[in-house]
Amino acid sequence: MTENKAAPRWLDGTESRMWRAWIDMHRHLDRVLEQNLADAGMSMADFVLLVPLSESPEGQLRARDLGAEAGWDRSRLSHQIRRMEQRGLVARVDCETDARGTFIRLTPQGRAAIEAAAPGHVESVRENFLDLLDPSEIDLITAVAERVLERVRPRA
Repeated sequence: MTENKAAPRWLDGTESRMWRAWIDMHRHLDRVLEQNLADAGMSMADFVLLVPLSESPEGQLRARDLGAEAGWDRSRLSHQIRRMEQRGLVARVDCETDARGTFIRLTPQGRAAIEAAAPGHVESVRENFLDLLDPSEIDLITAVAERVLERVRPRA
């Protein structure tokens, strides 16, 4: 039995050039940002979790909310939290109202680490990305990113 599939909608030259440039930009920009964070003694995975914790009012989030914020599954989150606990950056705290729930709390050492790494990180983001764009390009990239995220981001 044969399936009746439509022919692939191949990328034309302009689309292919844009897509490949986007992928290459993302890969190389990630490498630069990861190196910048490594120079500050932090991994990108550390940074991804420390930012929302540092921005939360109590410096803590439910583990499931932190995982959703990072876009990570429970296993990846658990392993990264364990590594960060061993370095004193975060602590697990039982939820008093839900025995199954766990909070991840930013420690003073974790706050100091994110505060030390953030200025260099934001400068690298500016130098290697934002400063190369004019305001209309920033608006356009924001609109495109939000539209694509609306399509591909998992629904809660």
